[in-house]
Amino acid sequence: MTGWVLGIIGGSGLYQLDGLDDIRHQRVETPWGSPSGELIRARLGDVELVFLARHGKGHRLSPTAINYRANIHALKRAGVTDLLSFSACGSLREDLSPGTFVIVDQYVDRTFAREKSFFGPGCVAHVPMADPVCRRLSKLVADGARAAGVEKVVEGGTYLAIEGPQFSTRAESHLYRAWGLDVIGMTNMPEAKLAREAELPYASVCMVTDYDCWRESDSDVDINDILAVMADNAGHAHEVIAHVAREMGKGERTPDPAGIGTVLDHAIITAPEHRDPELVAKLSTIAGRVLARA
Repeated sequence: MTGWVLGIIGGSGLYQLDGLDDIRHQRVETPWGSPSGELIRARLGDVELVFLARHGKGHRLSPTAINYRANIHALKRAGVTDLLSFSACGSLREDLSPGTFVIVDQYVDRTFAREKSFFGPGCVAHVPMADPVCRRLSKLVADGARAAGVEKVVEGGTYLAIEGPQFSTRAESHLYRAWGLDVIGMTNMPEAKLAREAELPYASVCMVTDYDCWRESDSDVDINDILAVMADNAGHAHEVIAHVAREMGKGERTPDPAGIGTVLDHAIITAPEHRDPELVAKLSTIAGRVLARA
């Protein structure tokens, strides 16, 4: 084995790709509650994969109801070293047409009803988020999308995360375009923030399904249209995962060049004698590497 353990968050069908060996189902409970569902562990060549359906089996969880902390904790506890997110998104740009794969590199977080940190009173931490995704993993994903035959792959873009579950009003959609944002979705936040706190390199494949509602010549956003585009993208997503796993399998994993794997070294600011023992215990999987030094 190469030391890579690739975590994949997305739809429940992502693990149904050819060539998987040693498929296992694993139930995990966390100090933060239950994750969206069981983990699906498998091996593709020399790389272990761990899949998690973000919305649960049968898409039973709305974006707000997802227990993002439990999901990230479960994947970290499962030994994941790098985390890849797949999600549908709306386009805020004319040139990002449905079917485009955008490998986002920035976020604007407009969610307001979600737990966004593992840390809190009794153990405070501030992690840097200036560059919220892993460039190394994002490059592997972009190359994989091109190899999969995706007609348009865009490297870089800003993802606006809204609370949902409703889609935008037309006024909101025009406002977001005026801000210069690129795509809009409901699930990458606080997922990306929590992945950073867990010291997991994170990359996001945003699959454009619609033009939101700013294009007044079009019909409004329709969930059936979105599902149809997502179904068309499923095969490409499988090929992206396979490509990334093959590339990872060519060599041993090395630490992320940007230092994401050690981001907590200088992030926890609560003095050891003032830390809440109960919270510290809950953080053992996420931050035990650093907290054990105290």
